[in-house]
Amino acid sequence: MPFANTETGTLHYEVTDLVAPWVEQPGTIIFHHGIGGSAGMWAEWLPHLIDRYRIVRFDMRGYGRSDRPDARYKWSLDGLSRDVLAIANAVEVERPHVLGESIGGTIALNYALQNPKRIATLTMSNAAHVGLTLQKVHAWKKTFDDHGVKGWSDIFMRDRFHDGALDPVRWAWFAKMQEAWEPAPVLNALSVLVGTDLRPEVAKLTCPLLILHPDGSPFIPVETVVDLHQRLPGSSFNVIGHSKHGMPFSHAKECATKLRVFLDAAGIKSE
Repeated sequence: MPFANTETGTLHYEVTDLVAPWVEQPGTIIFHHGIGGSAGMWAEWLPHLIDRYRIVRFDMRGYGRSDRPDARYKWSLDGLSRDVLAIANAVEVERPHVLGESIGGTIALNYALQNPKRIATLTMSNAAHVGLTLQKVHAWKKTFDDHGVKGWSDIFMRDRFHDGALDPVRWAWFAKMQEAWEPAPVLNALSVLVGTDLRPEVAKLTCPLLILHPDGSPFIPVETVVDLHQRLPGSSFNVIGHSKHGMPFSHAKECATKLRVFLDAAGIKSE
């Protein structure tokens, strides 16, 4: 199993390379899931991309086969952004296309701002440039304390998906995957978003940006992402109808199609 080395532990990643042999200089897309997600949630995106793009998916720090930091680790947006750089270095790509969902999108934005020469394009899905309040951390901690991981996950599933958005098999898979998270990395990662405000920095973004956002996220109002789009007039902005915060999974095919159009139109090769 491949692992990327960081200054504080390792990150598990997997590469899917089924690019057609006649494609010259195929692109590389790094997918970054958010809290409660996993590398497997991107599976239905792949058929729309793998003929031309090499796919890299990894377990976010604190989850799956990646490092579970102890109490000495200082969770920060910059630290999590360095994890993206570690993955890019591990798969030997100088300028990847980077896609992040939820906190993964905020991390990816910060990565792009800090490493303008190490990114080809940025896609933010159900993600924002400003963070949450401390109340959300307190609410989730109380849920963990009162109801355990499954109780937290059951509530989160209702925030992610409309009734009927998933068939029972996919619903059960996502719930089981989400319940494999532990409280500490969930709360520590969530705390990174508290007070995050990249509004003063976003105008410095130099790479093309695609924004994919649900019309019904209980965490990030559409108006918040409209603000990001207005700060970057050249960005591509899409609101996906009848979706919640689990949009990348429930609306995978629609989102992947929009990503493919965006990447092909950008015409920027990752190196």
